[in-house]
Amino acid sequence: MNPTKRHFLGAAVAALATVGFTGLAQAQNYPERDVTAVIQWGAGGGTDVAMRGYAPYAEEALGKKIILQNKPGASGAIGANFVLQQPSDGYTILMGAEPQALFRVMKMAEFDYDQFYPINIAAIANSILLVARPDAPWNTMQDVLSHVQANPRKVKQYIAGQGTVPYTVNTMVSSLTKFETILVPFDGDGPAIAALQGGHLDIGFIASGAAIEHIKAGRLKALGVLDNKPFQGIAPMTDAPSLKALPKYLPWGSWYGVFVKKDTPEPVKAKLVAAFKKAGDNPQYRKLMEDRGTTMLNISGVEAEKFIKKWQSTTAWLYQDAGTAKVDPATLGIAKP
Repeated sequence: MNPTKRHFLGAAVAALATVGFTGLAQAQNYPERDVTAVIQWGAGGGTDVAMRGYAPYAEEALGKKIILQNKPGASGAIGANFVLQQPSDGYTILMGAEPQALFRVMKMAEFDYDQFYPINIAAIANSILLVARPDAPWNTMQDVLSHVQANPRKVKQYIAGQGTVPYTVNTMVSSLTKFETILVPFDGDGPAIAALQGGHLDIGFIASGAAIEHIKAGRLKALGVLDNKPFQGIAPMTDAPSLKALPKYLPWGSWYGVFVKKDTPEPVKAKLVAAFKKAGDNPQYRKLMEDRGTTMLNISGVEAEKFIKKWQSTTAWLYQDAGTAKVDPATLGIAKP
């Protein structure tokens, strides 16, 4: 090898070593600046409420600000895709929810959580309510079913994208009994709740975390809970005779978590995991979530991945059996529950 080539090769190796050392040092010193957290859904919805309550306690552990940005749209795909386009350095994180686990099944995107690492699954909102506008004439799930079946496609129902609570619970109910409503799409619970309060919608399936304070204040009316037992005085949907089989889908609910791109350096992941684990253990945050009917999980890594896969399997095959899945889950390697 001539001296010129030897010199060039040596310089290249030295440059790569310097880049590698610099990258490692940056990861070890993380975070050196504020972190941006992208919330997949609009303001006022269940994910937004859960994450805005969560972030301040994680900030304390990280020692830097977490700047929250709402990027709703396409059942969360817009926000998730934005995070995927950013550097894998932990300075742009995703505050996500359950619909992303079904992106490939529903052809919403060519990815799901397979390209992300779960920093923390904070909680699952497994108390899901059927709510109505405050002046609605119905008081129970059976009241609504009877009215809808006598008046098909007259009642205006809140719907969101595939994989969301409104979409999935509507699929569950429709798989058991005739339930033909006018489906009115919204990008999240917040705008839908405002529409319900204004009388522009009649009913909607919404996680208790986003709805319970409005119910207590009389701004919404609760007609049933997705369970076979009451929740805070709200009767179970299984009181309706045609919905006795609902428990075969349960426990089920929306969930909220924090993610980074899978190739984020391990030291960065570890610091984020520790910060959000500490946040999830905070008594004030736990009380906030539990008072809203949410069950705390506070899990990360392999445990969180197993949780996501189980939820994905249950829901994807519900859609497949109902004929609403766009892609057969089996072809994506999603095991049948």
